[in-house]
Amino acid sequence: MSWTFDNLDLIREYTLNHARLAIIPILVSFLLSIPLGWMANRTPLLRSVVITGGSLLYTIPSLPLFVILPLIIPTGVLDDTNLVVALTIYGVAIMSRSAADALASVDQTTVDAATAVGYSSVTRFLKVELPLAGPVLLAGIRVVSVSTIALVSVGVIIGSKNLGYFFQNGKQRGILEEVVVGIMLSVLLALIFDLVIVMVGRILMPWTEESSARGERATRVRVSPIDAGVTSADD
Repeated sequence: MSWTFDNLDLIREYTLNHARLAIIPILVSFLLSIPLGWMANRTPLLRSVVITGGSLLYTIPSLPLFVILPLIIPTGVLDDTNLVVALTIYGVAIMSRSAADALASVDQTTVDAATAVGYSSVTRFLKVELPLAGPVLLAGIRVVSVSTIALVSVGVIIGSKNLGYFFQNGKQRGILEEVVVGIMLSVLLALIFDLVIVMVGRILMPWTEESSARGERATRVRVSPIDAGVTSADD
């Protein structure tokens, strides 16, 4: 543990920077995926374009993407902005499909009922479709969160100061403890992000907890007569 105690300041700095580099792509990819998911459900052609486009974006290797982006946006290869934009692209590639599936899962009868009572298309989307799609969106953003935290480490190849540095430096210097610390902190960071997302989801969508509780109660009610019958038969 000597390496860990000798480098606590460096570990804290790189962990916080890793978290900072991950937060922005996660949030931006979520916001961008909502309109893309909405578009994907307008026509089969748009859905094919969005889904296929996202799949193709995710297949782009990270290193070539780091080199190509400065030719498109005003940033340098070694800038953190370059890494953030690349991670956002990967996040959108994953989240756009989740958003499309989430909005497609909303019961059309409910959408028609909202239209019948006078909701405009925008109001219906914000007050009916988006909340009902929330659980699936939450599952999608959790996947994006884990993926993004893992991909931040790749940024070390362009000089980004994050937990990936411990993998690279520890391997080069033969310090196993440094590599283990980097891995453990990456996993811990992913767990913390996931926990925060779940907690935010419960705050914003309290009805999902109520539905789950009602489902559990209904299951117990259905099972209890059977259990009673088995018990009496055994007696």
